[in-house]
Amino acid sequence: MNGFNKDEQRKFRELNSPAKIQGYLNSLKFNFEKRGDTCMSPRFVMKNKIAHCMEGAMFAAAALEFLGFKPLVLDLRAIKHDFDHVVAVFKQYGCFGAISKTNHGVLRYREPVYKSIRELAMSYFHEYFLDNGQKTLREYSELCNLNIFNNLNWRTSEKNLFKIPRHLDKIKHHKILNPAQIKNLRLAEKIEIKMGKITEWKKLNS
Repeated sequence: MNGFNKDEQRKFRELNSPAKIQGYLNSLKFNFEKRGDTCMSPRFVMKNKIAHCMEGAMFAAAALEFLGFKPLVLDLRAIKHDFDHVVAVFKQYGCFGAISKTNHGVLRYREPVYKSIRELAMSYFHEYFLDNGQKTLREYSELCNLNIFNNLNWRTSEKNLFKIPRHLDKIKHHKILNPAQIKNLRLAEKIEIKMGKITEWKKLNS
């Protein structure tokens, strides 16, 4: 199916719900890209048992597709001094949820309880801040169906798929704040900042 071998298909059959896909992603080490930037296909995420947020989102999209969902990803755009975050999106019970690979204790899985993509994106807003407490989430993208990259063999390619994050950066994004709202933002509390620094994987483990 879609180029996956029997062992890979067996793994996908085991991951028979969004929650199980999230659990599998959580079990993978975080990809700190010590040897340079990567954007591995789902096949090589499984092979190497490592992923960062973009790779995790693509893997989750492929696993969701195996369950009959569309392989959709969403880009969350922050200010220049922070990093964007990419999640896989699924719709269940008439509402949207998300699967996420992150090394932090925040910006994680979202239950399918959000009635719109904006609602889903906004659920990440208060968790998205720098170490100084500045809240940084500013935009969210249109949903991207990874099937538009079938010519790249995005599910099984041996090559890095940098074209996909570049595309995500270029597609239409929706602003979530106006200038007055940005000016009025309150810093995250010290205890929130402390909690936000909790990480799952240390660099020496990757």
